[in-house]
Amino acid sequence: MDLRRIWAGVSLTIILATASGLAAPHGVNLGVKGGLSVPNIRGSEDDVFSKGFGSRRGLFLGLFAETRLTSRFSLVAELNYASQGGLREGIQPITMDMGGLPVPPGTILFADFVNETILNYIELPVLGRLVLGDRLRFFANAGPYVGLLIGHHAVTKGMSAMFLDEGGTMPIIIPPATEPLIVDLGADTDVGDSLKNWNFGVTGGLGLLYPVGRGDFTIEARFEYGLTTIQRDVTTSGDNQTGAVVIALGYSLPLRRR
Repeated sequence: MDLRRIWAGVSLTIILATASGLAAPHGVNLGVKGGLSVPNIRGSEDDVFSKGFGSRRGLFLGLFAETRLTSRFSLVAELNYASQGGLREGIQPITMDMGGLPVPPGTILFADFVNETILNYIELPVLGRLVLGDRLRFFANAGPYVGLLIGHHAVTKGMSAMFLDEGGTMPIIIPPATEPLIVDLGADTDVGDSLKNWNFGVTGGLGLLYPVGRGDFTIEARFEYGLTTIQRDVTTSGDNQTGAVVIALGYSLPLRRR
């Protein structure tokens, strides 16, 4: 991860948003937010590598600049850290190297274990925001985002026999043993080589604004829907897209008085 590029992106986003906001008749707000990301990985139920993922929990943090074009409509540029990925439990393909077993090359092996895939992104959404109300205000926003993958690992846990079939009816037994081979599948594996660096999608949600001091306190619920297949090779790694529900609290201050 190149921290210089990330900080350059932060600085450029704030500078551009601030410059455009100061030129707008209603000014600009700068703010911070943070909360909970509940991500999931979507995939085809016909693909043994892609199916069966559930949600996990992760961190969401962000900076944003809101350019107020009218009293009711604004553009919001954000720079967020968003933890995504998913959790899969039960019998599933083993994607780690299990060399030395007496099986033909390319054989897909299965085992019963827990796999938490943790994907961390720096995301840049650009949203249109419509605000209604006077003191307690309601808003809806939506727009596209682009994400840069900065963290990519799979944490696996469990002791299991290995199987030649997804149903778990054909365990591997290595003679002269008469019982299935049990292996420890606990590992923390870097999966970055199998994933694309960039992710694109759409996001939107609803929220409330309430004035506190010179600024606004914000509570927001948002849904992110990734459109990019995140794997480089769908034949060996699956064909998945990301997604998340985000709950965040924030606070913003105007750069000039309203």
